[in-house]
Amino acid sequence: MTQAFSRYARVLTIAGSDSGGGAGIQADLKTFAALGCYGMSAITALTAQNTLGVSGIHGVPAAFLRDQISAVIEDIGVDAVKLGMLHAPEVVEVVAWAIDRYALDKVVLDPVMVATSGDRLIAADTVQVMVRELFPRALVITPNLDEAALLVGHPIESAGALDGAADELLALGARAVLLKGGHLPGDEVVDLLAVRDGERIRLASERIASRNLHGTGCTLSSAIAAHLALGCELPAAVARARAFVVAAMEAGARVKIGAGHGPLNHGFAPVPMVRLPLPAA
Repeated sequence: MTQAFSRYARVLTIAGSDSGGGAGIQADLKTFAALGCYGMSAITALTAQNTLGVSGIHGVPAAFLRDQISAVIEDIGVDAVKLGMLHAPEVVEVVAWAIDRYALDKVVLDPVMVATSGDRLIAADTVQVMVRELFPRALVITPNLDEAALLVGHPIESAGALDGAADELLALGARAVLLKGGHLPGDEVVDLLAVRDGERIRLASERIASRNLHGTGCTLSSAIAAHLALGCELPAAVARARAFVVAAMEAGARVKIGAGHGPLNHGFAPVPMVRLPLPAA
């Protein structure tokens, strides 16, 4: 008997390249693989960076970004998309075009603005275009507190302020927000998932003492996209992704890579590639 063909869960990252391997598309692809998904990439920018910071950014022309996205989707297809570093308005506009052109419905937007080292990664005039074009199109946005503060125009200084800030982000057009509270002081890290229909889910965990936090946000958004591709609904995808990040942080906490902020251990417990049934012809 001939065995029926299957396919992999397909996840596309549209983001910048991190030459140091800890964040950007490198972290995204490691995450997809660790969670049993087939990863693909469309690179928005090349960065020269390491564990100490970013020393250069070289943007990819918007037309070539469009070519990359089309080449992947028109042949291989995608089940979910993660959006990372989108440094220029024309890059944002290409991504918005792709979401509409290919009816992409499982899109996770990590509004990357500032690196762990403090380096600014996005032009100021790009923020308004991102809010207008991508917040309504993405299934969820995943800002950290620094990024959220830039978006709402004021600092977010306590766990009690997360709800109000999430409401402000939803008012900007987001359909759902995962507001990450890791930059707040204290022994507990609290994140808030807020959905436009009023659902609120708080996720808390003990803070992990580690310098190796480079790429944490990239990894979390990628893990959410991977679990969406595997068939999870958003709340379950967020919870499972967050658990993966916490475990990857713990596994990499006692490792020294570089002189600055090192990477997570994405490969602490890899899952074999998941096979999904092909739709009936």
